[in-house]
Amino acid sequence: MKARKFLAAISLAIASAMPAAAHNPGDVVTPHFAKEIPNISGKTLTTLIVDYPPGGTSAPHSHAKSSFIFAYVLSGEIESKVNDGPTQTYRAGESWYEPPASRHLVSRNASKTKSAKLLAVFVADSDEKELTTPIR
Repeated sequence: MKARKFLAAISLAIASAMPAAAHNPGDVVTPHFAKEIPNISGKTLTTLIVDYPPGGTSAPHSHAKSSFIFAYVLSGEIESKVNDGPTQTYRAGESWYEPPASRHLVSRNASKTKSAKLLAVFVADSDEKELTTPIR
């Protein structure tokens, strides 16, 4: 029951962290899993699936100060720019990480004709209220 409440809270935090306009025609973020890590007190592992339609993009955003993120491309190709790094293209089967408090300035489908999908894995403080916040 505790895990269900936490997953519901994460879903709400993610949905409220990004304005509706940021998702149109951009991305669809679906909470997939959330579980406190039993041997790391105060930390939770949360996974999200991000679906991008052809030409879809996420609004620029920052991540929680406590969150370490691992991203894995499930299908298609994703263009990503984190902090001051270069914009890079990752293909299905490739991955990258984002250090705590990263600014994710570019996150988009590299294709105008095919969908893309990625798995985002967060390890963050269990009491972190918002994993993602739009950059204004």
